[in-house]
Amino acid sequence: MLGRATVVAGLAGVLGAHRLADLPGGGALALASCVLGVAGWAMWRAHARAAARPGRARAGVLAALRGPMLCLLSAWSGFVFTVLCAQTRLDQSLAAINVDKVSRVTLRVDSLPRLQPDRLDFEAVVLDAHPGGAPERIRVRWPAAGWRGPYAPARPPETPFPEVKPGQVWRMALVLRPVRAALNFHAFDAEAHAFAAGIRAQGSVRGTPEWLRDEDWAGLSVIAGRARHAVREAMAPSLRDLRYGPVLRALAIGDQDGVDDADWTVFNRTGITHLVSISGSHITMLAGAAALAVSFLWRRLRWRGRVLAERWPARRAGAVAALLTAWLYCLLAGWGVPARRTFMMLAVVAGAQALQLRISGSRVLALAAVAVVATDPWSVLSGGFWLSFLAVAVLLAVGARAQEQSAASDRAAAVTPRLRRDRWLRGLKLATRLQWAVTWALAAPLAWTFHEVSLVSPLANAYAIPVIELLVTPLSLLLAAVALAPGMESVAAILAWLAHGLLALMMRPTEWLAALPAWPVPAGPAWVYLLGMAGVAVALWPGACPLRHRAWAWFALVPMLLWPPDRPGDGEWDLHALDVGQGSALLIRTARHSLLFDAGARHARHADEGARTVVPALKALGVARLDALIVSHADLDHAGGVRSVLAAVPARQAFASFDLESWLRAETLKLGAETTPLPQAASPCRFGDRWRMDGVEFEFLWPLDARARRKGVAANASSCVLRIRGAHHSLLLTGDIERRAEAALVERGLTPADIVVVAHHGSRTSSSAAFVDVVAARHVVFQVGAWNRHGHPDAAVVARWRRAGAGLWRTDLQGGVDARSRADGLALSGALDASRRYWHGRRF
Repeated sequence: MLGRATVVAGLAGVLGAHRLADLPGGGALALASCVLGVAGWAMWRAHARAAARPGRARAGVLAALRGPMLCLLSAWSGFVFTVLCAQTRLDQSLAAINVDKVSRVTLRVDSLPRLQPDRLDFEAVVLDAHPGGAPERIRVRWPAAGWRGPYAPARPPETPFPEVKPGQVWRMALVLRPVRAALNFHAFDAEAHAFAAGIRAQGSVRGTPEWLRDEDWAGLSVIAGRARHAVREAMAPSLRDLRYGPVLRALAIGDQDGVDDADWTVFNRTGITHLVSISGSHITMLAGAAALAVSFLWRRLRWRGRVLAERWPARRAGAVAALLTAWLYCLLAGWGVPARRTFMMLAVVAGAQALQLRISGSRVLALAAVAVVATDPWSVLSGGFWLSFLAVAVLLAVGARAQEQSAASDRAAAVTPRLRRDRWLRGLKLATRLQWAVTWALAAPLAWTFHEVSLVSPLANAYAIPVIELLVTPLSLLLAAVALAPGMESVAAILAWLAHGLLALMMRPTEWLAALPAWPVPAGPAWVYLLGMAGVAVALWPGACPLRHRAWAWFALVPMLLWPPDRPGDGEWDLHALDVGQGSALLIRTARHSLLFDAGARHARHADEGARTVVPALKALGVARLDALIVSHADLDHAGGVRSVLAAVPARQAFASFDLESWLRAETLKLGAETTPLPQAASPCRFGDRWRMDGVEFEFLWPLDARARRKGVAANASSCVLRIRGAHHSLLLTGDIERRAEAALVERGLTPADIVVVAHHGSRTSSSAAFVDVVAARHVVFQVGAWNRHGHPDAAVVARWRRAGAGLWRTDLQGGVDARSRADGLALSGALDASRRYWHGRRF
């Protein structure tokens, strides 16, 4: 037990290092390490001396302190190891002088390229750069020539790119920038994901790249990437016209490029995402098949007159074959966290078998965790790490209890003809119990991440596990093998048709289940999720708690499931200015109502900020319905995400400066998608329209009339302007109005506001001196994207607001901005300030 406790302590040390905003210096680490080392050595010596003199109380005290001291040393070792690795990676950063500048880079492709409608993405290793200062590993974005905007077809008839494969060496002109991604409260940290992958910069291609040579054997990652590319290209003809073809490819080699976002939504809402990714069960199944085949042949093949099993046990030969097969398949699948966890567990089991050691499942799990973290200390940042190990731990615990109960039942029962039937029934009960236990054991971490609990997960997994694990996945793997063989095109087509038919049949009830509502879990304090996980541990593990009736521990999940979202009181309001890049999305909440002002940009046919950022934010904040949706104007950086928002969250009333319903119908035709649910009512935003919700007044100040519906009126000039006045503070949302509209507002008696969301992202065409002086804002918010092509915000505009005495908040520098109007004052905070980690670095 002490060994497993030290492993947990070491993981805590690794996780603690990743919680730091800044890494400690080497001198402080060395001094603290010396102090702990001396303390540990002194305690060990004292314990050894006391043990030589039995019968003294001092020996018992020192023995009791030995465990905590070992755990402390383990935690400190994990902490120091992680800090040193992180500092090494931080040193691989883009030189500040090269940020947003063109560099001549010679690079080697190091991942499977991902083809999107507007670009080609891949990861690369930098071999040479002029000027210097480029990091070793970067992400490259190659824009498509002649791209026709976000409504362009998902795949052009003829791709404008040459064939790009892992191992190719190219010379490119790249505009290099540090990795920057949207940063919001309660949201996925894409910068952490990139840092964990070693990507320290991103480059956009300029001009025409030049292919230099192939380096097929440059390294293990290149070899694996080439193999994955060969399999993907071989499977492509068989999967091209199949609806779920990308899912079959993902099951075979872990390449999820092309899986529809709607399919991911179905998988997530039904809790079967683990089945359509390369999971431990896939690898174990393949490794087990290899072990059985090798063991079978090993007992029958002879060499120099002797059976091979006489020279070396067939069981060990099978273990080696299983381990080798698992390693090769993990490389082919992309070496993700679940794959690494499975391989490490198989390696521990194989090593124990070779050394003839008996080792429990919990120790296998602990040693596998140590191996995974030792090879990649950033794996603990992945939700897949914790979910993967937690799921296996639950299976081990419940399986052990069921095995004990089954053995006791078999010993007590007489051997009768009904015994075999009873065993089948016990097996069915065990499968049901395992699925139920895993579902609720993962409920708390999944709710912490996705802010909802799937109520249909046990039912969906009940039929999806046998269909995908036993039928679709083996057929997909067989398809990948057959597709590589020349002259087997017809066989590959039959296998693809059969696997796709089974998957499509399974998806019919799954889509119906996904349409059922999930249990919403708004973002709450960490302790409610930790309490839920602790309760599950007590309920599932026999030795976790001495209580006799452990079933009561399930009630520890109740606070998480019933936690109410934090909301302002009457007359108060909250503003959430989301980081949506170069676009706008603002959520205003009162005591019992929610209003969304704009919904972010649309980037491509199946990519917009409404689905990517706004909808997850609404879930985290517990917003299940919008009382008002306001779309300031029809530009795609403000209206592009409306369709996705309406598909996820119903809206009672919509306001817009244009005909929103006609605009949505036209967008539906452009996208070739299903009809979007419309708001219950829609009206134009007009000067003078006002209403009150929970003691907060909302009033439109612009446009003066419905002229936005007439042709020839610029969209920016007709943007909706909304003033919000609570009991204590006021807020002004300005859309993209320009100086002429600002002058008209000033002439009509515009009053000061405590917070202003700056018009047109800080363009020089807005924020005139007269407007800035009259509005007299205490705080201003710029919703802008980093290094946007418009140069927003303009330096003169920023200086003008600063001279007026306003506090400046920018989403490109501080992430999403939250403002809280309360009786005791007005408080603003940025997502970066609240959750800054060392990998965020300096915000350029």
